[in-house]
Amino acid sequence: MSSAQKKVVVRSFGPHLAWGYLPPDVPAHGDRVELIDPAARVVELATADIKWIAYVRDFNLTDQQSPERLDRRRFAARPRSEGLWVRLRFTDGDSIEGLVQVNRQLVESVADSAGLFLTPPDPRGNTQRLFVPRSAIEALDGLGLVLPPAPRLARKPAEAPQPTLFPTEPTR
Repeated sequence: MSSAQKKVVVRSFGPHLAWGYLPPDVPAHGDRVELIDPAARVVELATADIKWIAYVRDFNLTDQQSPERLDRRRFAARPRSEGLWVRLRFTDGDSIEGLVQVNRQLVESVADSAGLFLTPPDPRGNTQRLFVPRSAIEALDGLGLVLPPAPRLARKPAEAPQPTLFPTEPTR
């Protein structure tokens, strides 16, 4: 297995969960995703059945209900990281907020129906990012554009008057 393979938890719309490894860019082969399971076997999953693919820090196999540990589904306040702040509504009625990078990949992923990469609201959780297939998205609402902070212009310190070396005294 190459070092480019990342740990993922694949959540389907049913009760089925799958663990394994995928490259960072989720190569979809037509309507299927080829997941390498922990036993190094290739498992094909139908893209239409996938709710999301969670890129995780660890598999967390002891938690069968929510190994992704997505405790927060909404931002408590305006996000600090830059990107497009969106709310996704899935075809099963569930929803989640996150940040999407604003770049050419965003336009291409919407255009070719592959899906979206989303950064979840809790950066300290187990899930680092999500891939949501286009077929799982019912609605996508843009909530805001978070831009990088504007550079502050450094103020020049006020110039101190130049000291005089030879004080001038009035002559008598």
